[in-house]
Amino acid sequence: MFIEPPLGKKDSSERTGWIEVVCGCMFSGKTEELIRRLNRALIAKQKVEIFKPKTDTRYHEEDIVSHNERAIRSTPVNFASDILLLAGDCDVVGIDEAQFFDEAIVDVCNTLANSGKRVVVAGLDMDFEGKPFGPMPNLLAVAEFVTKVHAICSDTGEIASYSFRLSDNNEQVMLGEGSQYEARSRKSFFEGMKNRKKSGE
Repeated sequence: MFIEPPLGKKDSSERTGWIEVVCGCMFSGKTEELIRRLNRALIAKQKVEIFKPKTDTRYHEEDIVSHNERAIRSTPVNFASDILLLAGDCDVVGIDEAQFFDEAIVDVCNTLANSGKRVVVAGLDMDFEGKPFGPMPNLLAVAEFVTKVHAICSDTGEIASYSFRLSDNNEQVMLGEGSQYEARSRKSFFEGMKNRKKSGE
């Protein structure tokens, strides 16, 4: 389990910023871990601002909500640059579903960390084809702390790190829940992709 560096309040000129990334497949607990870390910062009486893409309205239009229905308030934004305008003088910035932002999110996170803020980011590291998702590879590269969480394969019961799409939709971005996606192990995921390709021939 990730152990946070000291959370005590400091003058802004004394703070050292950093970036934490929580990544993994769907149903692996990314958002739950993000909420856990942000709640601990709130308990430490730190100023926390939380953001998510405005397009993510699956569970709630404003709150960040995990698949097991844990929630924390957030501010939906259209663009990554909006986060810089809204973060203000907070100590900690939380960002969920980072894969849905464009590459500008990397510069935004760096700018926030360079100004002394702790930046906690959660997102899918791979898309439904098992390929790196959007800005996530670059976020992982610049982060001081990276936590990869895993789900349980719905097919085999083994450790899962892939998100298998159950529909034939080929759009990279398709918001979904348990009826549209399954967490799969490496073997189960690639067997499923192979079978789908065969059935489509």
